[in-house]
Amino acid sequence: MKKLIVYLIALSVLLPTTMVAANSTPQKPPKITRRTNTTSTGGKSNSGKPNSGKTNSGRSNTGGRANTGKTQAQKEQEELLRQNEELRRQQEEQAEAERKRRQQEEQAEAERKRKQEEDARRQQQQASQQLTNRTFTVNGVNFTMVGVQGGTFQMGSNDWYDNEKPIHSVTLSSYYIGQTEVTQALWKAVMGSNPSYFKGDNLPVEQVSWDDCQTFITKLNQLTGEHFRLPTEAEWEFAARGGNKSNGYTYSGSSNIDNVAWCNEDIFTGSTHPVATKSPNELGIYDMSGNVAEWCQDWKGNYSSSSQTNPTGPRSGSDRVTRGGGWISYARGCHSACRSYDTPDRRDTDRGLRLVLSE
Repeated sequence: MKKLIVYLIALSVLLPTTMVAANSTPQKPPKITRRTNTTSTGGKSNSGKPNSGKTNSGRSNTGGRANTGKTQAQKEQEELLRQNEELRRQQEEQAEAERKRRQQEEQAEAERKRKQEEDARRQQQQASQQLTNRTFTVNGVNFTMVGVQGGTFQMGSNDWYDNEKPIHSVTLSSYYIGQTEVTQALWKAVMGSNPSYFKGDNLPVEQVSWDDCQTFITKLNQLTGEHFRLPTEAEWEFAARGGNKSNGYTYSGSSNIDNVAWCNEDIFTGSTHPVATKSPNELGIYDMSGNVAEWCQDWKGNYSSSSQTNPTGPRSGSDRVTRGGGWISYARGCHSACRSYDTPDRRDTDRGLRLVLSE
């Protein structure tokens, strides 16, 4: 009974309130915010307002906007770091440049030493390979061949005759050349006769043609087992100039013709002279200027301006080369670059020969 009375009293209190609410404008339910446990303020932000769900990590302590700028201290620290990094980079570059400089100096020094050693080795090789003179004996007659170390020289001249032009570079292998012109004694030892007009064992043989010289050389090779021949024109000029020891003289051994040559004599009273009675040239070779002109192996031909190695002249022709001038020649016909020619069958009292032997 008591419970019924209490129920009716409560119903009488609530019923008017419900009716009033039904006649008024509907109200929105209160906004419920989600509280977080990121602060110690019981779910409220530092400003005292309900937390909107965001943490304080994006807000300043004053509740204002986020501070995206850098402090002066941070800027100074970053600038210091940048300067230190730049200094470190410069030091590394300087160290690398110094390392490369030292490396280049070491390489240059090593290259200098290598070249010195190479030059010394080359000089030793040249000294060891230096050709020594060779002496041969045929039927009791001795003759000496002078070693000519191979090399490169400027052949020809622009100062005398047109057929000596143009000057051109020639490279030759080593060879031997007669210390003197072939004497009458040697010719007789090989051939058994003497065709010379002026007689004397130590005089150069003359009155011999280019063809006669080939016959003589063939018999000489049979007697010695060697391979003697006439010099090429280039070999003759290189030896006349003094080979690798050349001092650049006009004539073979001197620029004073009287020191080294028998020449410019009267055709009626002059004659050949005993070999090796004038001064030798730089290689120790006699009479390459004057006494008798000397047959060469080459046919007559014009020079080329191009460089050549061991040239042998044209393959054919009508005249053979003679070099050096003779006792009847003017001085200008005895200079080391002078060239003369004659038919292979021509004989004369100022025409002889000098031998060459390949190394």
